Amino acid sequence: MNISREELIAELNKDLEWEYAAAVQYVQHAAALTGAQYDAIKKELVIHSQEEMQHAVMLAEQIDFLGGVPTVEVERREIAKDPRQMLTQDLGGEDNAIARYKARIAQAEALQEYGLRRVIEDILIQEEEHKRDLQDALG
Repeated sequence: MNISREELIAELNKDLEWEYAAAVQYVQHAAALTGAQYDAIKKELVIHSQEEMQHAVMLAEQIDFLGGVPTVEVERREIAKDPRQMLTQDLGGEDNAIARYKARIAQAEALQEYGLRRVIEDILIQEEEHKRDLQDALG
């Protein structure tokens, strides 16, 4: 795998944009979800939002450590009126995050950035947990 430090920082900043977006989207979805069958997942979405912001902090610290400037840009957010569609949108976001972080782990490894790899692995574990929560809620 051939990636420069600058390219890695750019990819991490894109990941950071997606984390900001996920946090915002989870807050909106948790507030807008209606129906007694969604009570449990509403609480979980608030927790997911907080975890996504923690991921953002972790990424920003790594970007700074690598010599980059953490972005303040936010990626695309999705909203819907239908609760199942909201959860499906959230699930798509988690699938995107999981794919991005798997690639990032390989890139960190290629640049021998083992501390970064470990931070990304920790984030990936939580993203996979979020995916399972959403899959359970969707049945």
